[in-house]
Amino acid sequence: MLKRASDLLSTRKGLLLAVLLVPPLLWFGVIYLGSLFALLANSFFRLDDFSGLVVREIGISNFLQIFDAANMDVTLRTVVMASAVTLACALIAFPMAFYMARYAQGSTKALLFIAVMLPLWSSYLVRLYAWKLLLAKEGAIAWVVQHLHLGWLLEALLATPVIGGNSLSFSPLGTFIVFVYMWLPFMVLPIQAAIERIPGSLIEASQDLGADASITFRQVILPLAMPGVAAGSIFTFSLTLGDYIIPQVIGNSTQYIGQVVYRQQGVAGNIPFAAAFSLVPIVVIGVYLWLAKRKGAFDAL
Repeated sequence: MLKRASDLLSTRKGLLLAVLLVPPLLWFGVIYLGSLFALLANSFFRLDDFSGLVVREIGISNFLQIFDAANMDVTLRTVVMASAVTLACALIAFPMAFYMARYAQGSTKALLFIAVMLPLWSSYLVRLYAWKLLLAKEGAIAWVVQHLHLGWLLEALLATPVIGGNSLSFSPLGTFIVFVYMWLPFMVLPIQAAIERIPGSLIEASQDLGADASITFRQVILPLAMPGVAAGSIFTFSLTLGDYIIPQVIGNSTQYIGQVVYRQQGVAGNIPFAAAFSLVPIVVIGVYLWLAKRKGAFDAL
């Protein structure tokens, strides 16, 4: 029977493709898309204020509540933070990825890959609480800053409205630093892969035509590396949008989308509003992907 099945699959390529693709597609359709549709369905229900039970009546009250001033402020704050983290990750990752792709060789390249991937080998929570200790008022970073006689600079940063706080571990600035650290590998690797795929002949042709290094970078390397930047930005932007643990541990009482969803679902028990608010990052990511596609960021993928 196994031989007959093998012969059948080897002679009929369409059947072999169906056998390979149907199980993952069923999993994707039933588990992933099914959960999204369930989420969408719950967002149209409402929570009874008196009994605290979910009333399964169709309505759009949860979506209207998203446009309240407080919720819009949370959405705007989260999008700004995600944009800032994505931009910072791109600026830090590009030089690293460029060196790894164009100059590093052999063991040096392997060591750089290990250095980028090493943080991912440890627990997410371990790294987070390690940063909590580093950013604390009596932590290692404050100690180094004081010994470099730069305490005035740290105090000025912490006194700055919007980004400041009692210490780095209780400020939006500290939250931003930890976000960048956590998601940086997800930006480095796609950019490195994109730059490594650029043919060396294109760079040589640019130089033969009289372009200096800066023109070659702007006109040849950067446009061809943009798909990698776009792919990395999807990771960093979406992960920042949905994360609720980092702002819970690092930062002050400032809320982000993930925290609102977590508290509405876990503390308040308001599953319909949590479901409706969960659709906000999905819509934001959808708009971002649409804009990126219009700009041609994915043409070379």
